[in-house]
Amino acid sequence: MKITRLETIYLPEYPSFLFVAVHTDTGLVGYADTCYMPEAVAGYIHGFAAPMLLGHDPLAIELHWRRLYEVIAHTVGKGAELRGLSAIDVCLWDIFGQVTGMPIWQLLGGACRDRIRTYNTCGGPSYGKAAKGGTGYGTENPTGKYEDLAAFMERPGELALDLLSEGYTAMKLWPFDYVAHYPGGWDNWRNFRGMFDPNLRSLGGHDITAADLNRALEPFRQIRKAVGDKMEIMVEGHGLWSLPAALKIARAMEEFRPAWLEDLMRADDVHALVELRRGTTCPILASEYLATRYEYRPLLEAQAADIVMIDPTWAGGITECKKICSMAETYKRPVAMHDCTGPFTLYAGIHLAINAPNAIYQESVRAYMRVNYPELVTDMPVLEKGHLLAPTKPGIGTTLLPDVRKRAGVVVRESR
Repeated sequence: MKITRLETIYLPEYPSFLFVAVHTDTGLVGYADTCYMPEAVAGYIHGFAAPMLLGHDPLAIELHWRRLYEVIAHTVGKGAELRGLSAIDVCLWDIFGQVTGMPIWQLLGGACRDRIRTYNTCGGPSYGKAAKGGTGYGTENPTGKYEDLAAFMERPGELALDLLSEGYTAMKLWPFDYVAHYPGGWDNWRNFRGMFDPNLRSLGGHDITAADLNRALEPFRQIRKAVGDKMEIMVEGHGLWSLPAALKIARAMEEFRPAWLEDLMRADDVHALVELRRGTTCPILASEYLATRYEYRPLLEAQAADIVMIDPTWAGGITECKKICSMAETYKRPVAMHDCTGPFTLYAGIHLAINAPNAIYQESVRAYMRVNYPELVTDMPVLEKGHLLAPTKPGIGTTLLPDVRKRAGVVVRESR
């Protein structure tokens, strides 16, 4: 079996998003997706990776990963090249599963569980679909169903009750972002377009006033009042804060007993993370921003985080993320799989979480699973009582809908 074609599919309604497909001479096709700078990722795949892969055995997964990584490692630790490599790797595992007739978690060594607990990241259908250059909050005109970002800002107690009624027992929100980005951001969040908003007046994040801190704590007060301890709360920080500000937020959050504080600071200074972890009783999680075991190793060696977050199509694909999970296990650290991007990334995370002994959560966005993803792929993960069940189909477990390549404005590129 040989790789005959690499394909990228770009949909303008998802401006930060790219589908990747690897085709073989047997007709089997492996799929993946990745997020951010799709033109750069596509350029890497067609201009660099394709000549190294075309004509070769798609099942030589470890060899392909090493060859691709070694060439880019001396110039980049992450970025478009690694996101492209990650997506290609997921495609190859999808092909491997189809060849064997097994789901990927079986090929990784089998299941440690038959389901993985999930939490709802409280974004709406437009979260992640902002114009190029934005972070994709999708808050300008939230309308329709499952607008969970608007709900956690305006009626967090009601949202918690709604999620609980559906079987969710954990939710993640980020009310501190608007304070960091924009003075008065709490009151103007609906007009906020992202960290590169042209109307931005301040980079923020260096400090937080007592008044802003108090306002940003209000959703947590309402959630605890509405549902008590029946709902786990995760706090997303998007890496926006300095150490002194992060310590203020962390200490103020202690009374609400969050499951974790996620990326209050960027994970590019493990010593600062150690100070944060020592300065609060809240569990510290890091970081979806890290890539490859080589970046996770200093974090683990310094004991800078209680929980490790991994994104399969940012951190190095299934091949590398399996190794990161195992490395975290040696440091007695649980892992949580990230997905706030695409359906194949979600499936890849589920496979890893079903296999990894130390996995505790798979992130999901119910707005994506009910509004966005069904428009893109044939099959959806099964959600049952706050858990995602192990996929049963061979390979990744889903495939791109046939009409996606024919939609208006779609850009399909091929290397043969």
